[in-house]
Amino acid sequence: MTDIQTAQLAGTGVDGVIRPTEDVVVSLGTSVVLLDGATSLRPGLPSGGWYAATLAAQLGTELTTHPELGLEDILARAIAELARRHGLRPGASASSTVAMLRWTAEVVEALVLADSPIVAFTSDGVQLVADERLASLPRRGSYRDRLRSGGGYGTEHASALRESARRFDALRNAEGGFWVAEADPDAAYHAITARWPREQVRAVLMASDGMSCGVEDYGLFADWSAVLESVRTQGAQAVLRQVRDAERGDPDGTRWPRPKVHDDKTLVLVDWA
Repeated sequence: MTDIQTAQLAGTGVDGVIRPTEDVVVSLGTSVVLLDGATSLRPGLPSGGWYAATLAAQLGTELTTHPELGLEDILARAIAELARRHGLRPGASASSTVAMLRWTAEVVEALVLADSPIVAFTSDGVQLVADERLASLPRRGSYRDRLRSGGGYGTEHASALRESARRFDALRNAEGGFWVAEADPDAAYHAITARWPREQVRAVLMASDGMSCGVEDYGLFADWSAVLESVRTQGAQAVLRQVRDAERGDPDGTRWPRPKVHDDKTLVLVDWA
């Protein structure tokens, strides 16, 4: 029997006001898709939440109608269909991270594009499937430096964030930069993938970066095994609230510089234990 537990917390916009989440989760019985829509900082673009929701629906269709295809091919087909249907152009489109998990009685497959990691707990240990390319890009002179120096959130932060986004535009879906779901289906073939024999996997966690920062940046949990234990004993929603509470203790982003006071947070547990 497969137990699937999902929890979400909406974050704030750049203006600090709570707004609907731009994270999307679709569960299809033997697959789960998690997308984190990128907050749009350019006028005239659809929201990242719209893109994530629309791509998630198309991924659900592709997973259902083409189970024989690999996850990269499914993602490429979905991106291409959205670009065709809505007239999206590379470099001038909303975008989203993608985390996909699919399983049968024989195998578990994972795909990660951009910063929404998947963590598998296997008989060989904890296996992290993560795309580190965005995090590894140079950040000097970014909005983070301003926050560290006590600049805080507000109008000046929003301007610094937009300037940082403009610098990163040229690195999106480009060699030497980072890859994300947008309007170029080739991005799917730059995803990080993994697969394991089904009998070796006890559980899998999927997270948007608004949750994974609690492990990777804030140090609220010793490791992903501690997150798994907390989800099993306290529930996924309680784990998300721990991360949110930590951010409330750093309201100006001085300790943990981040684009928004609170990012959207999503956590999924697929449990076979």
